[in-house]
Amino acid sequence: MILLEDVHFAYDGLYTALRGVSLQIDEGERIAIVGSNGAGKTTLVKHLNGLLRPDQGRVILDGVDAKHYSVAELAREIGLVMQNPDHQLFLDSVEREVLFGLDNLGYPKEEAKIRCARTLDNLGLEGLSSRSPFTLSGGERKRVALASVLATEPRVLCLDEPTIGQDALQKNKLAKMLVDLNEKGKAVIVVTHDIEFVIENFPRSVAMADGRIVADGPTNSVLSNDAVIERCSLTRPQLTETARCLHSMFPEVPERITLMDDLEEIVAKVLGGG
Repeated sequence: MILLEDVHFAYDGLYTALRGVSLQIDEGERIAIVGSNGAGKTTLVKHLNGLLRPDQGRVILDGVDAKHYSVAELAREIGLVMQNPDHQLFLDSVEREVLFGLDNLGYPKEEAKIRCARTLDNLGLEGLSSRSPFTLSGGERKRVALASVLATEPRVLCLDEPTIGQDALQKNKLAKMLVDLNEKGKAVIVVTHDIEFVIENFPRSVAMADGRIVADGPTNSVLSNDAVIERCSLTRPQLTETARCLHSMFPEVPERITLMDDLEEIVAKVLGGG
């Protein structure tokens, strides 16, 4: 569905943010993009919806070079929720923020109102519809920005650091919503430093460093790889740390474990219960 072919990009022709990135994202995938600050993660996702265009290489959507689409046309297909919601919000009420995108995309007024109300309810924002977004907390503003994109129901949803400012309850709600959207056929892409959120919710991970993709594959494989963790300046998953401690006492426990089910099965066998 989306294909990046040898994409290069430099800001103002000086700071090179992407250095030959090639990536395929298929219909209905759920992918996390991880890496340290400055790795090129946000720059990459901004190429997906046309906010940035490659200096070299191509972004292809459904077999067509994205240079033939306007940003507005791409926004119908690929929604992006930015890391800083204040870069996305500008109206004087939560409801108007959500309705703005729907109006721009030509939804009839009544349908737009229904979509707006449903989305606000799903995100726990129904009681804040008349409030100015700029009077809300950072976490609430982030959910308003998410609502403004979700209401338009794009085929691909990209979220940049969606868990920042969210408590555990909101993180769980967000994870459930993203999984539900994915199960309905939408592709979901997140840029995040929240490794535990990735492990629990994203089957595929793309790890970046210095504007390049250094690993791409099953999350449990990518995030248990020491070379990838070091190269991308990532925090090792808690379960991997636990497995390593157990391995020092019980050599039969593998060091590269990221999933709780796997750890429980191994520990049961070691203790004679499996």
